[in-house]
Amino acid sequence: MGARSQLGEFEQLVLLAVLRLKDAAYGPRISAVVEEALDRTVSRGALYSSLARLDEKGFLEWSVEATSSGRSGSRNRRFAVTEPGVEVLRASRSALLALWDGLETTLGDGS
Repeated sequence: MGARSQLGEFEQLVLLAVLRLKDAAYGPRISAVVEEALDRTVSRGALYSSLARLDEKGFLEWSVEATSSGRSGSRNRRFAVTEPGVEVLRASRSALLALWDGLETTLGDGS
């Protein structure tokens, strides 16, 4: 993987949350999925900074949804993982699995 394709842990979690949410990948929902995975609160700034970085890297894209009456006329941004984003997640997973291989006895199974 080149420098452009490297992901931090939080960026990986954000991309995975977007994939999991499919067409419901809006900021607050992404935050909720990541918070559940981390078992801690995620700041709005951290989330949106990561979303912007992932967009700049070409791993994420977003579209503006129509105004909803429940949000005082605010527009929702719906996020989606791009094909390069899927590819970088696959490469990251492969690298992590290779590093984990053989360490089950040392680290245990986590349960």
